[in-house]
Amino acid sequence: MADSKLIQTIRHNCDISDARDNGIYSICVLVLKLRNLYKWEHGIEPWQEPESKDLLGWIDAKENYWKTIAKEPYLPLDIRGREEDPFALSVTNSLLAEDGLVYGAGYGRSLKSIFFLAEKIRDDSVEGCPVVILGREMARELSSPFAMLQDGTIIIRRDPMRFFFWDHIQEMRSSSQASLHHALDRYSIFTDGQLDHDAFRRQLDTIVDAEIPIFIYHEVGEMRQHTFDSNTLRKIISTFPDSAIEYVSRAVKDVLADTHPDGMVSFIIRERRDASLGFFVGFLAGLRRVLSPEIIAAFDLFLREGDWGLIEQARIASREKNLGLAERMRAIADLIDVEDKAQVALRFSTEILAPLGLEPPAPRK
Repeated sequence: MADSKLIQTIRHNCDISDARDNGIYSICVLVLKLRNLYKWEHGIEPWQEPESKDLLGWIDAKENYWKTIAKEPYLPLDIRGREEDPFALSVTNSLLAEDGLVYGAGYGRSLKSIFFLAEKIRDDSVEGCPVVILGREMARELSSPFAMLQDGTIIIRRDPMRFFFWDHIQEMRSSSQASLHHALDRYSIFTDGQLDHDAFRRQLDTIVDAEIPIFIYHEVGEMRQHTFDSNTLRKIISTFPDSAIEYVSRAVKDVLADTHPDGMVSFIIRERRDASLGFFVGFLAGLRRVLSPEIIAAFDLFLREGDWGLIEQARIASREKNLGLAERMRAIADLIDVEDKAQVALRFSTEILAPLGLEPPAPRK
């Protein structure tokens, strides 16, 4: 078990990250993330709602606290008398291994820092890739991605995944109803056109555990697709943070991971995972949905015909289209150190964003 000082240090670094970069979220998204952070801090299950007065008071206090620490540097970690950089993953995890803990640090959307500390449930290996499944968490920040790559290891954070499934199913968009209804029906918790909320609560952990493999295969696809590599993405994000250029870049990279021959969609097809297909299509949102019309259309036909060949054809078509998009984006990104930033932004706008029907990025002040 980690000592309380280490936990508090990691939590403080989480607070600094949130203080610095909470502005990357819209007001609505920020409130939802704060609500889930409140639930985690207070040991509340995803389906339990706090008193509005308590939640709003906590949010107000949190935001006031952020103002006092936003300019602080991240604290070093004190582990068994050794002081380590908060981004020194390898040495930190080697020191925590005997306690059954895993520490995470990295960068997410708009290069927001990510930190977490969690108990390890088990080690695994999928397609030759090391996998670690994590359970109870002792430290986390606002974004809390539930699947990620860390030093060549696939990390699955089960606790944030529980909140993800609960929130997205409770608040399903009209565009995702048919696919999510299809998935939930396979778990016998969607009957007579209605979600059985009691059954959903009882089966949430069953669903999460059963669907963990599809997210592992997303990360396998991420590791094995090289057309749009992480270095190119980092260059784009550092130059155009929190912009349409960043969001499209991330979405293309995600679609290429999902549609990779070793990625999520191929795994779903190969294993004939009916419910997983419904969840995959239902969770496609925003730009990932814009970039995947072939799969959306194929799923509608699949519901009528049950032909997995339709999904495979759509996977291939989607992948080929997004590979072309990625190659054009990489070529433009290669000009970042050559041309003026405004000229590069114009290239992204006219060659990438406009054909997708997106607005050009607003200039950052």
